[in-house]
Amino acid sequence: MSSTAQRPARKNSLLRSIVELAGIVLAVFVAKAAIAEPFYVPSGSMEPTLLIGDELLATKYPYGYGTASLPAFLVLPDTAHVFSALPKRGDVVVFRWPGDRSQVWVKRVIGLPGDRIALRNGQVWINGQAAALQPDGTGHAENEDGTLAPAARLIETLPGGRKHTVFKLTPYEPLDNMAEIVVAPDHLFVMGDNRDNSADSRVPLREGGVGQLPVENLVGRVDGIVGSWDLGMKSRPVWTWPQGLRLSRFFSAVQ
Repeated sequence: MSSTAQRPARKNSLLRSIVELAGIVLAVFVAKAAIAEPFYVPSGSMEPTLLIGDELLATKYPYGYGTASLPAFLVLPDTAHVFSALPKRGDVVVFRWPGDRSQVWVKRVIGLPGDRIALRNGQVWINGQAAALQPDGTGHAENEDGTLAPAARLIETLPGGRKHTVFKLTPYEPLDNMAEIVVAPDHLFVMGDNRDNSADSRVPLREGGVGQLPVENLVGRVDGIVGSWDLGMKSRPVWTWPQGLRLSRFFSAVQ
């Protein structure tokens, strides 16, 4: 075959490769926008459920789709969700922080629209019913600087029967008490499982918390952890880094 005949063949091959690559990129983009998207956990506010260094998977279809559902690097004005559905009380959710929609946070849903929420001595009250707290030994909460703090472990049972573990670092904290509020329409009340280290719906947005979370800010529901690595290993020699893999957390479910 002459070199003249080979040129169109090479061009066609290059064009096919570009089209195939574009198709792969488009498929990944659609999957991240419509099905699920991985997110990295940088803080200890959801310990012991989620640890610093966990890679979680947010499933997007349970709550419908809006601009908040787009891949995290795309920041567009809020829109209402289509095919929308409210979370269930106790769901762990990923959402765009109302103070800066480029930031993606994760918390647990405690209150739904119309719920009456209060805190008394660290215990959550929902519609006049206390969420039961059962002691479950002790643990260690990891701070963002890698240090550990002793924490009481408690099993919290929400009205309806959903159970999860929470940490309590000290017996008394300013956020342990909150006068009863009513969750506004199309809003949620969310909290971190690490109760003394979480800026959540107990803290107003103007003070760096979440306040009442607009439903339209929801990204998805956290169903599982796909990987985890102990960030404390960063200060150690590179060849020891594989020891930081928390293999027991790989592909584990989130309660």
